[in-house]
Amino acid sequence: MRYPRIGLVTVLADDVDAMKAFYSGVLGFETVEHLGSYVEFRSEGVRFAVCARDVMFTHTGHPSYVEETYGQRFELAFPAATPEEVDRLYWELVERGAAAVKPPETMPWGRRTAFIADPEGNIHEVYSLHEGEDA
Repeated sequence: MRYPRIGLVTVLADDVDAMKAFYSGVLGFETVEHLGSYVEFRSEGVRFAVCARDVMFTHTGHPSYVEETYGQRFELAFPAATPEEVDRLYWELVERGAAAVKPPETMPWGRRTAFIADPEGNIHEVYSLHEGEDA
C-alpha cells in the first residue's frame, strides 16, 4: 500500500499581500509564483502557498471560505538544529516583524520551543531537533 503524501500546504488569507510580506520578508521563504491572490513559496519537501479565501470560494462554492474565522486552524512548525538556535531565531523573527506569542522554553517533551504569529494571527512554532534527528 502506498501511503498518502502531502504535496501542497495552502494558507488561506484575507490579506494575501500582508501574508506574502510575512512569509517572504520575515521568515525568508523565496517567492516562486505570485498571481495576485495566490503566492507560492519555495520550501524543501512540500509546496507552500498563500491563497485568498475568496478565490477558494469562487472555485468551490463552499461558504466556509468566506465565513468569519476564529481560533487556530493550523500551525506550521519550523525545526532548528539546536536549542540555542531556537532562541536566536525567535528573537530574530520577532525583530523582523513576527508577533511574539511565547518566548523560548524547554518543553516537558525535551524540545526547546517558541511561538510566533503571522499577520492574520496564526500561531506557529520554532522547535529544536533532538540530537541526531533530521528536520
